[in-house]
Amino acid sequence: MKVLLYTEGLKKIGKSGLGKAVKHQIRALEDNGIEYSLDPKDIKSCDIVHINFYGLKSYMLAKRAHRLGKKVVYHAHSTEEDFKNSFIFSNKVSKIFKWWISKCYKLGDVIITPTEYSKRLLLNYNLNRDIYAISNGLDTRFFECDTVWGREFRKYYHYNENDKVIMGVGLYLKRKGILDFVELAKRMPEYKFIWFGYLDLKYVPKEIKDAVNTKLPNLKFAGYVEPIFLRKAYSGANLYLFPTLEETEGIPILEAMCECIPTLVRDIPVFEEYKNNIDVYKAKDIDDFEARIKDILEGRLPSLKENGYKCAKAKDVKIVGKQLIDVYEKVLKG
Repeated sequence: MKVLLYTEGLKKIGKSGLGKAVKHQIRALEDNGIEYSLDPKDIKSCDIVHINFYGLKSYMLAKRAHRLGKKVVYHAHSTEEDFKNSFIFSNKVSKIFKWWISKCYKLGDVIITPTEYSKRLLLNYNLNRDIYAISNGLDTRFFECDTVWGREFRKYYHYNENDKVIMGVGLYLKRKGILDFVELAKRMPEYKFIWFGYLDLKYVPKEIKDAVNTKLPNLKFAGYVEPIFLRKAYSGANLYLFPTLEETEGIPILEAMCECIPTLVRDIPVFEEYKNNIDVYKAKDIDDFEARIKDILEGRLPSLKENGYKCAKAKDVKIVGKQLIDVYEKVLKG
């Protein structure tokens, strides 16, 4: 078996969650001894074409793969629901976006998507394809809590040992809950807030630009950092806050749980597999977030790190890799 793993525009999206997912796919293939190529010129020597994006080049490659008699696995990382509340005019063109991604996904002999939640969404798109829910995965060997890393993080950002630090991760998108993150920083000046992630502000609405440019003594926008530094932040912060409004999975929640940092997420369907008050803490709105943050950081709620860690370990890239190979084998068998 040889797989062509194609991700259009990988250099541009390499720092996104999709970029992380592709790295995990490569790792899974290597760990399982599966031959692969990232070069679409190798399509004739491959048995399966695994496509991760919905651009025109991806669409045309899938069409060519079928002409050559190759099997196509289309990875549905995006939905209309998580396209909304992202870029300028995204809500106005979301129906067109849904039409286009549906057209792309239908070119797959099978479709893979990260969660049971995103699978349910896609089942309503009338794609008429088998859809498999397989996590994008996590390298649990990389994300391990280390107190030395934590001290390095605090020193770099000038936090002292008594500061209670709340971190967020994501692109500068309304969907990611960045507006609530800033509002919570305004409401709770006694805590430090820091957001990791970046997006050119020319692509986002004015309210997001204003939020990112907010000047508060307890709020930092750190921009994009390499994964090796992000794991230091997980080790040094007191709380991982994920107020996202919509996700197909959300890899940072896995990273946070793997590093055993207290984790607080919005109570939305994609996180239904994690039990509230058992695996993670959840909040429904900004007032709920504020109350929960105070209870967690002031020690009024118990640690959930052991259960959270188990959840993260279940999504280890080795486990995900075996699930991915299983789908490849099913596709080849028809």
